Amino acid sequence: MDMAWKITQLLLLASATAVWGAPPRTRQGRTDLLNVCMDAKYHKTKPSPEDKLHGQCSPWKKNACCSVNTSQEAHKDVSYLYRFNWDHCGPMKPACKRHFIQDTCLYECSPNLGPWIQEVNQSWRRERILDVPLCKEDCESWWEDCRTSYTCKGNWHKGWNWTAGSNECPVKAACHRFDFYFPTPAALCNEIWSHSYKVSNYSRGSGRCIQMWFDPAQGNPNEEVARFYAEAMNGAGLHES
Repeated sequence: MDMAWKITQLLLLASATAVWGAPPRTRQGRTDLLNVCMDAKYHKTKPSPEDKLHGQCSPWKKNACCSVNTSQEAHKDVSYLYRFNWDHCGPMKPACKRHFIQDTCLYECSPNLGPWIQEVNQSWRRERILDVPLCKEDCESWWEDCRTSYTCKGNWHKGWNWTAGSNECPVKAACHRFDFYFPTPAALCNEIWSHSYKVSNYSRGSGRCIQMWFDPAQGNPNEEVARFYAEAMNGAGLHES
């Protein structure tokens, strides 16, 4: 790669940071930012091929942090993964649900989230993702397909009633359309999972934002994205497992 071009790109990222916020920071002790899996509930220790990944998780079959079983459970309502009920305010529309399945597949299967992995002190995981730059089109279509489905909360990471074994709306939390709790695409993508995502101003194919959806026949575009941000964080000293 031409060094002048590389330096220019890093300077552009630094300039964008001043406007759009700080770039991701490594968690203490983590230097392996490429081709890695989170230390979380169902993730494999290291990514590897999984030829039989199910349904919407199949784009990651050449290199995945999830198992076949995890990919199958990601497509179920109230699966054993997290006992999360998408239909907590009545049936979620299929067009909306497919985005949450894809979100689950990205979280469980992607080995390209290393630059945004952060250490956490939680009983069920030791690491999470924070401020992953989600491509704006993926965020906009997620919101558009879900805006007329119903929910009772604006942050799905916490505050549920779990006494029945799966999530139920807390007392006095009323069911409203998604666009009541999430009036904009950014509100949905940034807030629903406690800022796991941060909607990007970059578009799909730019090499600067993570794509939730991609055609595996064209390769995994998120590999380039992870490499770019890892290089921005570590200079030329990339670490790949």
